[in-house]
Order: sequence, then C-alpha cells, then structure tokens
Amino acid sequence: MSKKSKSNFFKILALIGILFFFASAFTVYKAYKILYKANVVLNDKKSVYFYINTGSHYAEVLEKLSSEKIISDPKTFEWLSDYKNYKSNIKPGKYLITNGMNNNELINMLLSGRQEPVKLVFNNVRTKYQLAGKIAKQIEADSSQIIATLKDTVLLTKFNLTKENAIGIFIPNTYEIYWNTSAYQLIERMYKEYRQFWTTSREEKAEKMKLSPIHVIILASIVQEETRKYDEMSKVAGLYLNRIHQGMKLEADPTVKFAIGDFTLKRILNKHLEFYSPYNTYKIKGLPPGPISLPDSRVIDRVLNYDKHDFIYMCAKEDFSGYHNFAKTYSEHIVNARKYQNALNRLKIK
Repeated sequence: MSKKSKSNFFKILALIGILFFFASAFTVYKAYKILYKANVVLNDKKSVYFYINTGSHYAEVLEKLSSEKIISDPKTFEWLSDYKNYKSNIKPGKYLITNGMNNNELINMLLSGRQEPVKLVFNNVRTKYQLAGKIAKQIEADSSQIIATLKDTVLLTKFNLTKENAIGIFIPNTYEIYWNTSAYQLIERMYKEYRQFWTTSREEKAEKMKLSPIHVIILASIVQEETRKYDEMSKVAGLYLNRIHQGMKLEADPTVKFAIGDFTLKRILNKHLEFYSPYNTYKIKGLPPGPISLPDSRVIDRVLNYDKHDFIYMCAKEDFSGYHNFAKTYSEHIVNARKYQNALNRLKIK
C-alpha cells in the first residue's frame, strides 16, 4: 500500500471513529433523556394526584397523563413504558406525582402500584344512603356499588349482619385505605375495624347489659340523636335500659323522625306517633332493627358505662338548653312535658 493510500485509509478510519463517537454520544444522550431528564413539568404546582381507574388500558393512562398536562414528552414516556413492560401491567390507584420526576421514576412508581392512601372520613350520618354518598366522594367505588354491597345477604351472613344493621359496623373515625378499594373490600375492612373496636372489656360490658355489640350500637345511635350533651348520655342510656328491662316501649322521639324520614321535625305530634314502622319505638317494643345514626366511639362508651338509676321518663328541658328533665313516675313526667309544651307554644313552634 502506498503512503498516500495509507494516509487516506487512516483518514477514513478516523472519520469512522469520529462518527461512531458522535453516534454513541447521541445514543447515550437519548437514553439519558428518556430515563433521567425531567418529564413531569407542573409549572406552578409542586405535585398533583393522578387517578387510574380499575380496568384502565395503557392508551387511557397515556392520554390522561397528556391531557392533564402532567408529562411534557409522551413519546419518551411511551418508549420507556414499552421497554419496562408497563403497557401490560397497569395498576389502578391514586398516585402522587411530583414536579420534576423523570420517566424512570414515574414509570417505576406506576409499575409498582405505589399509590397514596386515602384518609377516609365519615360522620354526621343517619342513613346508609348518606353514608354511601360520603364514602363515594372519597374512593373509586360509587354509591350504588356500596349500597348494593350493604344489601348483599351472602356477605352480610358471613359477618352475622342484616341489611338493616350492617351500617352499624361503620364507626366514625379516620381510616387509611386505598382509593381503588372495592365496595366489597370496604365492608370487609370496616368489619375488621369494628371487631378490633370491640375489645374484651367492651364485650363484657355489653354482655352484662344483655345486649349484643350491634344492639349496643343501635342503642347508642338513639342516645346520640336524643341528646348531643356528652355529660348526659350515660343517664339517657340508663333510662332506655330501664325501659327495655321492664318490658316497656322505648318511645324515643328520634326513632319517629327516622321512621318518617323527616329530621327537621321540632315537635312530635300524635299523627307522627301513629306512623307504623319497625323503627318507630312508639309502635314496637325493644330496639329497632338497625341504627338510626352512626354513633361515634365516645357515645358507644357512654352507653357501655351507663348510669344506674330508676328513671323511666324524660322530656326536653323548657329552657331549650339541650338537656332533659328526668322522672321516675308518669305523673312527674306529665309535669315536665307540660313545661316543655308551654315553652314551645310561647315561641309558636308547631
């Protein structure tokens, strides 16, 4: 080979080397961009919650990430999704996506199903429909699914519950659950929490009262609706227990409101008392078939630690303080009732 040929050969070799270097550098840069360059650009937000519904497909997830302007480069996200096999491993849930995340971080989180728990809260609930509505605003399951599960006799039989009293296992509190928890899983979780609430000490107290745990919940629901004064609840509970053990009807006004479905009633009239319902304790003996509200743990404990006394009658105080006048005899009760009725008449409350 001549000197000139050798010179051209080395020039070509050098050129190939340079081209290879730049091609390699470009490939490395492209790989770096795909893996580590920030692809989540949220502008003025530090983070956002991203929801993936149960049964979603990859195309839906990608479209949602793009339409909600969470990722700036869908193509690099899609390339890495394909490489990591995320496209066939979609996991539903509520995910916390932070500004500046790269594709690798984002896909690893979604691929692992590392979602943020929901702090489930429900209180001030009277009916299963109110309960279902409040919960449905916080998790994926809708209210109709929750209601259907609360009526699922196969599931309820498993827990020794009925369609009427099943709502009683929902003790107001703050619970951490996943957003994509199904209605069925929700009931199972609430029953587990309910059983944990019923410690040996609480069960022994209920047994001494000759009531099952769910019956204590039902009684507590009436007490909670009868008085909002925590320092009076044990006294009210003792009165109702006296009536139960003496074979008397409870004649609790809140059960009438629940039976009629009108919680705004200020005055219970004879026509209301005559409304027949298994929840109207003026018509039936004993406790109604289910709770008329969801009592919180403090109310339940006040019922379990009820006051022992001889009162069997009570009437709201005429000063509208929220407290009650208690009586041992019907004649004493009539005196208290007239005081309250006269106070209502003076204020023209019908």
